[in-house]
Amino acid sequence: MTSTTSTLWAVSDLHAAVKVNRPRVDDITPADPSDWLIVAGDVAERTELVVKVMATLVQRFDTVIWVPGNHELFARGTDRYRGREKYTDLVNRLRGLGVITPEDPYPVFGGVTVVPLFTLYDYSFRPPTTTVEEALAAAKKNEIMFTDEVAIAPFADIRAWCWDRLAYSTRRLSRIDGPTILINHWPLIQEPTDKMWWREAALWCGTRHTRGWATRYNARAVIYGHLHMPGVHTIDGVDHVEVSLGYPDEWKRRKNPPAWPYAVMEVER
Repeated sequence: MTSTTSTLWAVSDLHAAVKVNRPRVDDITPADPSDWLIVAGDVAERTELVVKVMATLVQRFDTVIWVPGNHELFARGTDRYRGREKYTDLVNRLRGLGVITPEDPYPVFGGVTVVPLFTLYDYSFRPPTTTVEEALAAAKKNEIMFTDEVAIAPFADIRAWCWDRLAYSTRRLSRIDGPTILINHWPLIQEPTDKMWWREAALWCGTRHTRGWATRYNARAVIYGHLHMPGVHTIDGVDHVEVSLGYPDEWKRRKNPPAWPYAVMEVER
């Protein structure tokens, strides 16, 4: 029986370099050829693998939208592209496949503008009375330190890059009329990080400056990943939905796993 609807699906944190995750990636298929797919970051670390996975998904879905996560930005000193240059290379290569990136015109699905964002983090998810340096020192003392500090930070000024992306994104968002779906790898609000086992890890999980974006830009939903804690936080009437797969030891122990891929919205064709 032919479907009469098109669905906008969402996934994130595929971590395709992990062998046990590959069958889960293979299971990401449309219900109808007209379906769209959001991939909210952390496909893999190596550009070649990111491109390979995304090329496969492009063949399955009518439209594929991607935002980078921190893992796509990981680099070593010997790599050809690092920091901002690695992001630019990823954008160019994925555009070549037909993937929509945060640098492209925003597509419209069923009258809703779908907005891929790339905002990074600026260490502002921290106790209000502490400086960035104090917060990082406290995290280090507790042996909490993200790989970002050795695989991204040495090659770019993270806070400056984050603030550049915030300015760039707000300029573009201000031109949108009507409802939106906002997509970002990092959560736009701090509340989801409150459930993390180690609170210091929130330093690498977003920026306070995106706090009001969902209501300001008329979002029907916000899609994100990064935390590996899939679920929904409703803030000011807007659902902020984490759509992560994560690592095998995480997704295998979920007693009541949410539907994945996540159906963001459905429209009649």
